[in-house]
Amino acid sequence: MKLGDGVEQAIHSVAMLTCLSPNGLLSAAALAEFHGVSTSYLLKHLQALSGAGIVQTWPGPKGGYRLARPAEKITLLDIVLAVEGPEPAFRCREIRRRGPNLLAARMFAKPCNINAAMLRAERAYRAELGRVTIADIITELNDLDDGSIAARGCAFLAEHQRRSAAPA
Repeated sequence: MKLGDGVEQAIHSVAMLTCLSPNGLLSAAALAEFHGVSTSYLLKHLQALSGAGIVQTWPGPKGGYRLARPAEKITLLDIVLAVEGPEPAFRCREIRRRGPNLLAARMFAKPCNINAAMLRAERAYRAELGRVTIADIITELNDLDDGSIAARGCAFLAEHQRRSAAPA
């Protein structure tokens, strides 16, 4: 299974937003700069995250993004579904019903066993992503950090964090 680059960018952006002060905001340009990605491409994914209720958007030249709910309530699955959509990765097209020497209709009474296996794998994959929250990711990162990751993020936020008019 291959997920688009937007999933990685979205997960990292959401993780970055966990570090904001209660009324802090980060612009899409700042998030893109921090991660070394295209602002226009990241904006598309931030809009999807906003539509899914994962981030809040403050419009205008002094606007930006912040989390719409606590990191403990945002799973990797939430982010993947926001960016990639809810459709399963595998889509059975019933090609077993095509080609020469077609089989009798009774041979297709049960669903395709390949499709069934792929859907079981999809359910397992989604279940695992649904168990992991952004808070879990941050906790694991903090356990591994010798201080350099936190220092990098704090320095960036000190320079780029904006304040919204209303508290979170």
